[in-house]
Amino acid sequence: MQKNKADYKIKSVSHALDLLEVFTGNEPELGVTEIGKRLGLHKNNVFRILATLETRGYVEQNRSTDNYRLGLKPLELGKAFLRNCALTSQCKEGVKNLVSLCNETASVGVFRGGKVIYIDVEETTESVRVVSRLGAALPAYCTSIGKVLLAFREQDEILTYLKKTPLTAFTEKTVTDWEALNHQFSLIRRQGYAIDNEEYELSVKCLAVPVKDHSGSVVAGLSISGPAHRLPAPRIEDELIPSLINAGQELSKRLGYHINDSEKSTG
Repeated sequence: MQKNKADYKIKSVSHALDLLEVFTGNEPELGVTEIGKRLGLHKNNVFRILATLETRGYVEQNRSTDNYRLGLKPLELGKAFLRNCALTSQCKEGVKNLVSLCNETASVGVFRGGKVIYIDVEETTESVRVVSRLGAALPAYCTSIGKVLLAFREQDEILTYLKKTPLTAFTEKTVTDWEALNHQFSLIRRQGYAIDNEEYELSVKCLAVPVKDHSGSVVAGLSISGPAHRLPAPRIEDELIPSLINAGQELSKRLGYHINDSEKSTG
C-alpha cells in the first residue's frame, strides 16, 4: 500500500514553515516569546529556527525592537512563482485589454487556504485608484473574486467553509450571516458574476467573474475594482459587467475551455 505523503513529513521543516506563516497575518513583526506561544514551541526551538531562516534571508530582525519580520527571500520566491505561473502568463494580455477598455484596475485571484491570493494586477491610469492587492491574501466571503471562487465549489465545500470561517465585519456592509452568503452564491452561479459592494473596504466596489480551464473547473476569478463613486449601478450594469464577462470568457478560452452558446456574452 502506498504511504500518504503526510507520513514523510519532517517535523523541523514543518515547524519552520509554520513559523513563516505566522507572519502572514496583520502583525508584520513578532518576538520570540509571542511566536513560541502561537506555535506551541519552546523559546529555544523558536530561536534556533529563526536563526536558520535569518541566515537564508527568509526572516530578518529589527535591531531596534529585537522582533522578527519576513525578509526578502519570500518576495523573491513569490515573484519567481508569478513569472512561471501558466495561469498568470495566459491571463496577462486579457487583463491589460480589460484595463484599456474600462480604465479601472483589473485583478486575477485564486483560492488557497480559504483565502483569495491575488496573482496578477493591472492598474488603471486614473490618479484615484484602489491600492494594488498583488500578492495579498484576503477573505473570500467579502471580496468579489472570493465570492465567485466559493460560489462555483461543491455545496458541501461551501457549507464547510462558511461554518468554519469567522465571518468578520470589515465594514457595515459586510455580510456575516452564512445563510445569506449561501443565498448570494446561488445568485452568483445563475448570473455569472459577483459584486463586492464596499464589503471589504469602504468606498471601494469590485466585480468578478469566473475563469475556467479545459475541464470546466473554475480555477481563478477575474475582477474590476475602483472607487465607489466611479462605479455607479448604471455603469456596472451597462458597461462593466458585459466587458468583464466577455474578458472572463476570453481568458477561459485561452485555458482551453469551450464556451457554450448559453454562456456567450451578449454585452
